[in-house]
Formats: sequence, C-alpha cells, structure tokens
Amino acid sequence: MAKRDYYEVLGVDRGADDATIKSAYRKRAMQFHPDRNPNDPEAEEKFKEATEAYEILKDPQKRRMYDQYGHAGLGQGAGGFGGGFGGFEHFDLGDALRAFMRDFGGGGSIFDEFFGGGGARRRANRGEDLRIRIALTLEEIARGTEKKVKVNRLVRCDTCAGSGVAAGSSRKTCPQCKGQGQVRTITRTFLGTVQQVTTCNVCRGSGEVISDPCKTCNGEGRVRGSDEVTITVPPGVSSGNYLTVENMGNAAPNNGEPGDLLAVFEEKDHDQFTRHGDNVLFELPISFTQAALGAEMDVPTLNGNARLKIPAGTQSGKVFKLRNKGIPHLHQSGKGDQLVQVTVWVPTKLTNEDKQLLEKLEQSERFKAPEASKSFFDRLRETLGV
Repeated sequence: MAKRDYYEVLGVDRGADDATIKSAYRKRAMQFHPDRNPNDPEAEEKFKEATEAYEILKDPQKRRMYDQYGHAGLGQGAGGFGGGFGGFEHFDLGDALRAFMRDFGGGGSIFDEFFGGGGARRRANRGEDLRIRIALTLEEIARGTEKKVKVNRLVRCDTCAGSGVAAGSSRKTCPQCKGQGQVRTITRTFLGTVQQVTTCNVCRGSGEVISDPCKTCNGEGRVRGSDEVTITVPPGVSSGNYLTVENMGNAAPNNGEPGDLLAVFEEKDHDQFTRHGDNVLFELPISFTQAALGAEMDVPTLNGNARLKIPAGTQSGKVFKLRNKGIPHLHQSGKGDQLVQVTVWVPTKLTNEDKQLLEKLEQSERFKAPEASKSFFDRLRETLGV
C-alpha cells in the first residue's frame, strides 16, 4: 500500500514550523491512541502512521531528505527513524508508543488523563523511566485489582543527600560547556551545514562538575535500591494498556526529579474463556439428548455460575448470549457479554444395547439429517457457468 504524504497525515502545510508539527502530531496521536481505541486495528494503524510522519518531520535532516526525494529518500540507507527505529515495515505499536511517551512527559500515558493526572509535562535533569510488565487473569481484569510489585531502581544516595558531592566539597563550572549544559557541533554534509546541539557528556547537562565526589555513590547522587509499589489496575484493561506511576523510576543525578514507572498490562491465557473485545467466549459441550430434548445448565462466568436454558432442538454451534457477563468497558459504564457456543458431544464408545437403540432411532424420519438441495460443487458450477 502506497504511503500517504507525511504533511497530509498530520494535516499541516509544508512550511509548518516544529511547534506546529509537534502540536498536530499530539492532537492526532491523542485521537487515535490505543488506550482510547481498544481493539481497533484501524485506529492503531493511524496512530502508527501519524508517529512515523512525526518522526521524520521533526528531524531537520530527515525532513530535508523527504522534501527533496519523498519517501524514496528515506530507505534503509537514510538510517531509518531516530531512536533505533527501522523502516515503517518494522515500526510496530511498541515503537510508536515509545516515541509518543518520549516526547510527551517521559511516560506520557493517556492513562494520566483518564485517571485525572496532570497531563504531559517535560522535566529537566530527570531520571530514567522504568517499565515493568504485569500479568493479569481475565478474572482480575473483570473486577479490577491491586498488584504489589518489587521495583529495582536507582534511589537517592543518603550519604550526600543526592548531591553527589563529598562533605566539605562543592561543585565547579563545567570546563567543556562553560556551565551551559549543552555543546554545539557543526557538521558539513553534501546537503549543507548541519548544526546540532547535544547534552554535554562531561557534566550530563548540569553545567557543573564535582572535584571531590561522594564515596558512596561515586558522584552520581544515586545508588541501587528497591521499593514495593502498589499498582491499582482498573477493570477492563487490555494487553498493551499501561499505567504511569509518577516518580517511581530511577532517581536523577545531581538531585534531579525521578523518572516514572510504566506498568504495562499483559493478559494471561485462560483455560476456559477466550476474550473478544469486552465479550468473552465459552465453549459448552452438551450431550445429544440435551440438545434434542432441551436442558437447563449452570455455566461458569468470570463472576460465578449463571443458569442457561437450552431449548429443545438446539444445533451444534449455536451461540447463546449471557448479557453483562463479560468484561467491563474501560472507564465507561456497562459490560460486554458472555457468548456461550454449544457443541454436541458424540460418544466414542457404545455398548451393543446403545447401538441397537440408536439404530432404531435412525429409522425415524425425524432423526434423519435434511439433505442439501444442491451440493457445494453444483452451486460452484452455477456460479462459474459451467
């Protein structure tokens, strides 16, 4: 499938500045984000498409190549996307989510807005975000739950109170960046002069260096530690949804603000139920006599048993609906349904008496399967006109 023009994808003109491109991407990404459009493949593709367009147009060199050569100028030789992304063929939902989180709050989960958080925010001298995966059963997803997890992370050094400086010492202005925290490099390419501003690798952006570092943390201001974190899981989450726990990522060097913890949810396979959106499917084997005569049966659901009436003459494969017995809608009222598909179980071992009874029943016209008026091949010949 041919790719759309990146400017068209974001809804901006070709002369749009960086702020306009970023704003347009955020608006479109928020519209089609998987958290707001669960189990919607079309929205997922639009989210990835918008992220691909943003990754190219926000980068001056890639944007220049695209403006001059179009999509052909962005092949593997162009280096693909920033941040380790390859071509769009290998650009999966995880890549798109990481790009979105990277530029909108260092976590940027739309769950922040759903849970009443403060929204996206940028923070300087900030610790790294951490990611953990939390496996959930369908029962836990249906009712919501709390999970206590141990998080290994970098915490503030108690010896120097996070400053990284030994007692009696002080910081000095970084000799490389002269206290700016950034260094500017100029590279000449066949496209022209490219100017790049990067974080100073000597002071790590702080603008200061330590002459006498803390012996406990070696000047980092942080050491290895762990914490127990309680994750509150709302009902109705799906695999790939995630929750941001602020300030529970790694501590930052030089007493900066900690990163966030991203708890990504994964749904465990269930031995009885299969999830389809917010509905759950249960396969119920019944006997031939139950199908023919009808029956009432207890059927397991995610919240205990429910009574199901099977009418006489039920055919194998028939699907019954137990309303509101499925998964709660995420952040909405109501629930999905449980779909019960009956399959007629056929015995594999029969006694002579069983066989005689069945043979006698087979002689009745009511026990003969209806004949198809036309075979599949007859209908195929009519369709093809042969």
